[in-house]
Amino acid sequence: MAARRRKRGARDSEPEIPSPPGYSAIPIKFSEKQQASHYLYVREHKVREGTKSSWPQKRTLFVLNVPPYCTEECLSRLFSPCGAVQSVELQEKPDLGDSPKEPKSKFFDPTPVPGFQVAYVVFQKPGGVSAAIVLKGPLVVSTESHPVKSGIHKWISNYVDSVPDPETLRVEVDTFMEAYDKRIAEEEAKAKEEEGVPDEEGWVKVTRRGRRPVLPRTEAASLRVLEKERRKRARKELLNFYAWQHRETKMEHLAQLRKKFEEDKQRIELMRAQRKFRPY
Repeated sequence: MAARRRKRGARDSEPEIPSPPGYSAIPIKFSEKQQASHYLYVREHKVREGTKSSWPQKRTLFVLNVPPYCTEECLSRLFSPCGAVQSVELQEKPDLGDSPKEPKSKFFDPTPVPGFQVAYVVFQKPGGVSAAIVLKGPLVVSTESHPVKSGIHKWISNYVDSVPDPETLRVEVDTFMEAYDKRIAEEEAKAKEEEGVPDEEGWVKVTRRGRRPVLPRTEAASLRVLEKERRKRARKELLNFYAWQHRETKMEHLAQLRKKFEEDKQRIELMRAQRKFRPY
């Protein structure tokens, strides 16, 4: 009887899901037909004391091991039973949060990462994070009411989305340029206010502004400057002064002769093939 109870207890107990220390594992499946589960590892997003973060504290859930077929819309739907989701963002790797984030662009963002990613799920209330950590699965990603495209249907959708709408593109470019011009004007006004004003130690920052604005250096101009510097160094260098310089010069000369010999052989073979080779 005791042995039978032990077998029944071992059968009834659920296997523990391995997860990294400090994380909780949530099983998900692509569809109801799928038997195997994929695991998301979640925890509350925390940063060190005194460190700035672009994500609100106590309301952000950090998610690891997000599969490629799981989009931001899918994550928002999967975690919506835990509470109202404010925003979801997928990234290639964790964000340190020490720099201000630029708004995402539909046209000028880099190509999406073709692999597993991390996600930041921001809830409207802190209770959503605690509810998501104890969430049980498996959660289904693709359902009849919310199907997720895969295979050739996903490729067709990605191609259609890659063709930009001219009017939408123009509006986004105009908005970006307006924000850029405003930021440059604010920086120039701030620099003009601070011009001639001594700092805490009594130093005055001196700046020089010409009548003509400096043009940005192009790639061709940079190559010209580098070539000029190389010629200047070559004039100062003593040629064939050391023994190793003699050796390198001879080796380079032999390499050039071998290269020319191979080119001549190929040209003669080509002329023979075309019946144009007349040695005499």
